[in-house]
Amino acid sequence: MSAILSYEFMQNAILVGIMASIVCGVIGPFIVTRRMVFISGGLSHTAFGGLGIAYWLGIRPLFGAMAFVLAAAVLIGRQEEKRLSRNDLFIGILWAVGVAIGILFIHMTPGYAPDLMSFLFGNILTVPRADVLITLLLTLMVTGAVAIYYNGFVAIALDEEYARARRLPVAALKMGLMILTALSIVTLIQVVGILLVIALLTIPVAIASELARNFRRIMLLSILCGILICLSGLMASYFIEFPSGASIILIGGALLGVIKGVKRVTDRRKSAPG
Repeated sequence: MSAILSYEFMQNAILVGIMASIVCGVIGPFIVTRRMVFISGGLSHTAFGGLGIAYWLGIRPLFGAMAFVLAAAVLIGRQEEKRLSRNDLFIGILWAVGVAIGILFIHMTPGYAPDLMSFLFGNILTVPRADVLITLLLTLMVTGAVAIYYNGFVAIALDEEYARARRLPVAALKMGLMILTALSIVTLIQVVGILLVIALLTIPVAIASELARNFRRIMLLSILCGILICLSGLMASYFIEFPSGASIILIGGALLGVIKGVKRVTDRRKSAPG
């Protein structure tokens, strides 16, 4: 194990995996509770447009993804607040346009075209040290904002009408949660790629929900499950040479299946007569 940790790329991968787990554990319960999974999918695919433009301009792809996803989050948030119909249609259009822009600008990039697979499915083993520092900043921003506005976010997640009755700034809290979701997605794209972001945002929460009912406990267990999944997938990727993003998600899915199976057997034994 010490030999593995002597490599800088493994150090970077482990650090990013832990930080991504913290982010998905902190923001994931709100996304699941508010049923924002489809919105998260739209935001993650919109990021592809920013990645493509960043490559074309010769700047860090992470900055391009961040700009695009934040812009999309603000647009979707304003669309929701105006209560416009067919919001899912608008998200679907952003989804498709973002991917199309990314493909177009990557095609226009002179010289060697970057590997699209690393964008779509992630490659945590190639994260540079500079992106580790950016990920740390994003993690601090997300966790700090959730810690400060935790009660307000929980209120709008569990009962928005009750939050309005308490005269909470519901519109501002919803927009803030949308922006934090966007920052979380940018963080997770490096780990599992655009296509698998939703899985990492939801699987740890699903596992935690099987083990706890209290919101704070679900959040804590989501973080711990995310760390376990990410590090296990990272080890599988290193030793067996499997794709890192897919390994992380498959291990998470397997863990969720095992926990659900064990819980079902336990519940049947408890309910059995005698």
